[in-house]
Amino acid sequence: QVRLVESGGGLVQTGGSVRLSCAVSGITFSRYAVAWFRQAPGKELEFVAAIKWSGDVTTYVDSVKDRFTISRDNAKNTVYLQMNTLKPEDTALYSCAADSRWPFATWPGGADYWGKGTRVTVSP
Repeated sequence: QVRLVESGGGLVQTGGSVRLSCAVSGITFSRYAVAWFRQAPGKELEFVAAIKWSGDVTTYVDSVKDRFTISRDNAKNTVYLQMNTLKPEDTALYSCAADSRWPFATWPGGADYWGKGTRVTVSP
């Protein structure tokens, strides 16, 4: 059974930092790219960042470049999203997804496997 479990969300003030984790099991982790998506209240699902199975290639949506960093630890089957200089518009449910293909499918439902998400709320 494939599982993606996100953690690390919570309430943070504007300008603060949060690190999200995505723990993956049930697949050969080192053969899968992993991405983070987010869905703000009343808005569509949005691609945030992705990292290739080797960890040497990453991609980000423009709105988070220079603020967010995606990384992975293949020994721990975990992907991280370090979020700095947070803004109220970063408030959303953050979900991770895994896919064996690259470039990562950035449209909703394009990835093979999905987690249920962790909520991040940025207060003004």
